[in-house]
Amino acid sequence: MKKEKPRIAFFDFACCEGCQLTVLQLEEKLLDLLDHVEVAAWRVAISGGSDAYDIAFCEGSISNREDEERLHRIRETAGTVVSLGTCASIGCHNALKNQWTGGEVLELVYGGEAGRFETLPARPVASVVPVDYQILGCPASLPEIEIVLKRILTGQPHPLPNNPVCVECKRNDNLCVLEKGVMCLGPVTRCGCDAICTSYGDACQGCRGLVDEPNLEAAVRVLTENHRHAIMDAVARGLRVDRERIRTWFSLYNGPDLQLEQEKTGHGP
Repeated sequence: MKKEKPRIAFFDFACCEGCQLTVLQLEEKLLDLLDHVEVAAWRVAISGGSDAYDIAFCEGSISNREDEERLHRIRETAGTVVSLGTCASIGCHNALKNQWTGGEVLELVYGGEAGRFETLPARPVASVVPVDYQILGCPASLPEIEIVLKRILTGQPHPLPNNPVCVECKRNDNLCVLEKGVMCLGPVTRCGCDAICTSYGDACQGCRGLVDEPNLEAAVRVLTENHRHAIMDAVARGLRVDRERIRTWFSLYNGPDLQLEQEKTGHGP
């Protein structure tokens, strides 16, 4: 008997849906992958859909009770759950709201209509239900999407890499953007994107989250101490950095990770 193809589904929570659009950018590779799966539900790509699926890709962070309940239903249905992108995997920009109370956030956004809405702290998918695979990036990394889907289909795990983006920069023989006087978070950001931003001359913004046990204090010190290396001095002078500005850079994508790191070490940016 011909083996039945696994059914995949895509779901969105608090997000821009850019990660799902990125999946479509696999183009011909996606067509090859679709030979091995059946799409059960994918709002940005097909009409209609089915409630029967085996693999669920969840994009976005969880920020209200309705999202929680829906995610639990997805987890009960799917044999495999994948957090797609940084919002789903570590909270991303959405987690910036967690520095205020829910009431403050609602009033800031909705003003006099705040009472009509409810909100919870933004959390990654794995904070609500068990997750089997994670794909990082804002938007999700194309190479990683392909790799993870292949590993799901062949029953292989996908441990997240724990090297900084600098490793991939060196592998690609990139000129360090710090030498251009540009602030780059590559030294403390988890690799896996093939250093796509720095390969095109842009700085790493840290969208894949922090590596395990990042030396955040050193990352601050090399930009703020009096006797800086000549390269870091040029960066610091050009950007007029201070500790608060550096904290903002680190927090843009890494709010939850940054808070956890500070609690663990007792210090941080």
